[in-house]
Amino acid sequence: MKFQYGTKTIEFEVEYRKRKTLEIRIEPPNNVRVRAPIIAKEEDILRVVKSKGKWITEKLIELKDMEYRKRKKEYVNGESFMYLGRNYSLNILINQEVKKPKLKLYQGKFCIYTNTKEEEILKKAVEKWYREKTLEKVIERVNYYQFYFNVRPNLIKVKEQKKRWASCTSNRDLLFNWRCVMAPAGVLDYIVVHEMCHMIYMNHSKDFWSLVEKIMPEYREKKQWLRKYGVRMDL
Repeated sequence: MKFQYGTKTIEFEVEYRKRKTLEIRIEPPNNVRVRAPIIAKEEDILRVVKSKGKWITEKLIELKDMEYRKRKKEYVNGESFMYLGRNYSLNILINQEVKKPKLKLYQGKFCIYTNTKEEEILKKAVEKWYREKTLEKVIERVNYYQFYFNVRPNLIKVKEQKKRWASCTSNRDLLFNWRCVMAPAGVLDYIVVHEMCHMIYMNHSKDFWSLVEKIMPEYREKKQWLRKYGVRMDL
């Protein structure tokens, strides 16, 4: 669907779901996606989205100003990888007795013990480490913030998510992007709190954001960090 806002034509995709409210998502580099209740009429969807024209336009401009071209990582000595907001250089240690490459964070460096320099094999080893660390840290932070909630997550899982940092299902399953642990600790906390609040509010209503702010008053700066630097969080 599309509509005219000033001199700009805004196109958006609509996804119908079993939900009560309409949600608008702006995804880089310039995608506008709308999740709507199954029973929603097209004219009602268009009316609501048009009413958010100013906000949508501002977000699209904001995204346009950011650099979204990802620099391809090279799995060579000295390459930089993020962990909890800091950059660590890669140190490849060849050992023919090693059967399977393994990554360790040791003395301020990512040391990978391996019998090969084949890029895809090294990349899988690095991703495996990030998946394990993300699950470990997320569980730790969920337990920390559980104090603020009278419901608990049914499941905590780390998975591949190309276009989001995390999600919460209607069954209170919390699903996290395995790259989350690349973010600074405070930003990771924001991602955790955000999804835990979805256990109470399955939308982005004023009540939802009020709950996020009650738990994390400084959440806006963490949210902004993700928008500005989240593109760096990849392999």
